[in-house]
Amino acid sequence: MSATSSNGPADCDLACQARLLQNVSRTFAFTIPQLPHPLRWPVTNAYLLCRIADTIEDEPELSPTQKQAFLDRFVTMIAGREDATSFARELGALLSSSTTASEQDLVASCNRVVRITASLNSCQRAAIVRCLRIMSGGMMEFQKTPAPAGLTDLSCLNRYCYCVAGVVGEMLTELFCDYSAEVNRQKKGLLALSVAYAQGLQMTNILKDLWDDQRRGVCWLPRDVFRASGFELDRLSPGEADPRFLKGFSELVAITGGLLRDGLRYVLLIPAHETGLRRYLLWSLGLSVLMLRSLYRSPSFRKGRNIKLSRLHVAVLIVSTSILARSNSALITLFKAAARGLPGTVQPHAADPFAC
Repeated sequence: MSATSSNGPADCDLACQARLLQNVSRTFAFTIPQLPHPLRWPVTNAYLLCRIADTIEDEPELSPTQKQAFLDRFVTMIAGREDATSFARELGALLSSSTTASEQDLVASCNRVVRITASLNSCQRAAIVRCLRIMSGGMMEFQKTPAPAGLTDLSCLNRYCYCVAGVVGEMLTELFCDYSAEVNRQKKGLLALSVAYAQGLQMTNILKDLWDDQRRGVCWLPRDVFRASGFELDRLSPGEADPRFLKGFSELVAITGGLLRDGLRYVLLIPAHETGLRRYLLWSLGLSVLMLRSLYRSPSFRKGRNIKLSRLHVAVLIVSTSILARSNSALITLFKAAARGLPGTVQPHAADPFAC
């Protein structure tokens, strides 16, 4: 593992980073503090950098050429070869009201965020730079080929999910392995499952945000899956109840459920005594399983915000996973219960821990 940088981050920069996280994502501001202390600020830093890349991608007033230029400069900046202050000033001047005040504040404060990045050790910085380079390239790949009637096929969806989420799973795994020699001994297995963990979360969000995305002229669903059931995505309308559409939707639910199942395998490779690491991963995984189940039960919902998890369900998830975090067998049982009724999610395979 790499040695920690001798020049640690300033307390004022860490305080600024914590404030920025709270403002742009209450969810991550809630889950990241579950991590062991040495991982909290590197993971927060990585998340905020990914959020800046998202802000560039989502800004409607930036042309594709401008987005490409800013994303290229952004990666160069993270690698320490671009001035963060001028970058923030030039990007901030072009952001419209479509970018939230919190995101504009994040961009304006990116010099502080980048100072923390510079204080990380070489392994941590390399993992973050690799992630942002792949993510930025993937964002522009899909920006250049917009697909309002869906992506070409499932492999194209997998490629998209890898660029915006799977690579984040790989980055987190590198950070976890750098933190602990014991975790590092599981690195091969963790890396093999990290993309599935992250893609499961991403695909759950894609299904949840289906109609909101469509209103923005965006669709991340794969046309081949729906064409196989006799439905063309260019005919899609909010709250679609065509049985052929619902068949394709159910297939994607099954695929997503399988990815979340592999996501639990990922968590189970983390040493049982690393309860903070496990809680951080389990809370996001569990929320996705519960959300996916709600989506499957109401596939013709009109808006993503119409599908909500009750506070009771969230509280039960947090308490149960926290209590059972050390027990692999208990977590498997809990996952089976949460995923009950989802297609293709909990069937055991040979030499599979779910077979117990």
